[in-house]
Parts: sequence; structure tokens; C-alpha cells
Amino acid sequence: MRKSTSSSLILIPVLAVGLLSGCADMSENQRRTGTGAGIGALAGAVLSSATGGNAGTGAVVGAGIGALGTYIWSRHMDEQKRAMEQATQGTGVTVVQTADNQLKLDIPSDISFDTGSAVVKPSLRPILDRFADGLRNNPRAEVRIVGHTDSTGSDAVNNPLSQDRAASTRDYLVARGVPFDRFMVEGRGSHQPVAGNDTADGRARNRRVEIFVGEKG
Repeated sequence: MRKSTSSSLILIPVLAVGLLSGCADMSENQRRTGTGAGIGALAGAVLSSATGGNAGTGAVVGAGIGALGTYIWSRHMDEQKRAMEQATQGTGVTVVQTADNQLKLDIPSDISFDTGSAVVKPSLRPILDRFADGLRNNPRAEVRIVGHTDSTGSDAVNNPLSQDRAASTRDYLVARGVPFDRFMVEGRGSHQPVAGNDTADGRARNRRVEIFVGEKG
């Protein structure tokens, strides 16, 4: 058993070199996702074999770990990220690529919704208009919208309010031609703050809407 395990461990760098060579003709984004999945598969296979399990099963599990999820970062996603960075410049909205290849928009309350309201503010509409353009051009993208509140008031008020804000954002995008069935909405009330609720600035940061876009591979 020791000899078999040692041989498997020695094979990792050799197979990894072959994997990287095979990625030479891929784009940077494809190479990053594919290499992660491949190396994860190798590690999973060796780990399973070394512990007496089935190497094939270990490879499947390892591939999932290496790929960091089921989303890809395509040319469409890259273009939408750049477009949203331009559209939100100076607004306080943050636009990032997450570790699992989703596009995330974090939209603060000062441009999204008035206190206690689920009506999309005029200052948010141009951003959502540009966002809808990108979604229409990428029919493979899935959208998840999450509403949040500060801790002022009870859960009986905050939970439905956060859900209504997410739904209002979805409805605005649907009205601009994005299919309804591509959306999932969630309301998390005040349960996931990003700042303290003991100051006005902290409460304002917690009143927000987050939009996640992921493209399936």
C-alpha cells in the first residue's frame, strides 16, 4: 500500500504538467476553470486511492472542488461586468466577480429604495436599464436578487420588506424584456448585516440589494 500511495503522489505533478499543456489553446477564463477542475479531479482520485476508496469517485468530487462551483466566466460575463462598472461609476454601487464566477452588484439604499419603501428610485433605473441590456444579450445567465434591511423595526416588517425590494428589482428588469423565469428572489431582512446597526451610516449600508448573475457551463 505504501508503494502504491507514493507512486500516486509522484504522478500528480506529472499529470498536472500535461493538463496545463492541454490548456494552451484556451482563453484565460476557460483555462482557469478547466485547470481548477482537472487538478481537483487528480487530487480527488489520488486521495481516494490512497485511502482505499474508488479513484473515479474521488476524481468527480475533486473536480467539483477544483472548479469552485458550476458557473463559468465567459466573454458575455466580462462584457457585462465592464458595462456595469461604467454605468455605476460614482454611484456607490460595487461591481465584482465572485470566487465562483458570478457577477455581483451591491446596491446601497441611497440610490435604490427610500426608507420603508419597495418602489425602485429614479436614481437606480438607469443602472437597471443598462443591466437589462446585458441580460438580454446573455440568455444563459441566471439572476438571483437578495434584499436586505437594517435592524430598525421587527422581523414582521423587515422580512417582507426585503423580499418586496428584491421582487421590485426583478419586476423592473422583467418589464425591460428579461424573462421572468431567469430570476430567483430572496428577502433576508436584517439577518445579514455588513456593518453595525448602531450608527446611521451602518444602517444605511445594511439597507441594500444584492444582484448575482451566473452563467452555467
